[in-house]
This record gives sequence, C-alpha cells and structure tokens, in this order.
Amino acid sequence: MDSYITKLASQNAVVIFSKSSCCMCHAIKRLFYEQGVSPMIYEVDELKNGNDIERALMRLGACSPSSVPTVFVGGRFVGLAHNVFTLHIDGSLKKMLKDAGALWL
Repeated sequence: MDSYITKLASQNAVVIFSKSSCCMCHAIKRLFYEQGVSPMIYEVDELKNGNDIERALMRLGACSPSSVPTVFVGGRFVGLAHNVFTLHIDGSLKKMLKDAGALWL
C-alpha cells in the first residue's frame, strides 16, 4: 500500500489525502485554493480502500493520532496540517509549489 500512496502522490503537482468531515482538511484545501493551486484530493473516508490508505499514511511519518490531511508537493511528502501551515508562514510553500509546477506566478 505504501507504493500505491507514492504512486498517487507522484501523479499530480499537489496531492492531499483528506476526510470529507475533517475541519483541518478543509482549512488545508482552502489554503491551496487561495494560492491558486488545484490539488488532487483523495477523500479517504469515501474510498473503498480508505482504511488501508489511512494506515499507510500513518506509517509514512504522521506522528499524530490523525493521518489527514496528508500533503504531497511534487511527489514529496510534506506532512500534516501543521507542517503545511509552517511552510506557508515562512514562505517556503510558495517556492515548493512553483518548483513542482503547481504555481506559475
């Protein structure tokens, strides 16, 4: 399943694994939309193999009781919400998005 996650994450510039009822997932998706980025979003609670995906995400490095939102930029694991917000605040996220081809400005 880990290789399946890696494959999904590498198919788009920005990939978010989310749950449809998660408020932090909503905040992360909104952050990307406001940056002008259209991420590929996988709602794990709506996928047939969602439980397996969620377990694989936790193994990836989510050192939290939650596995979502898990974000990949340019196929690279960025982390959970706190990692993404930290990168956004310090300005690194925009460069990562440009390097991944998700932003052109």
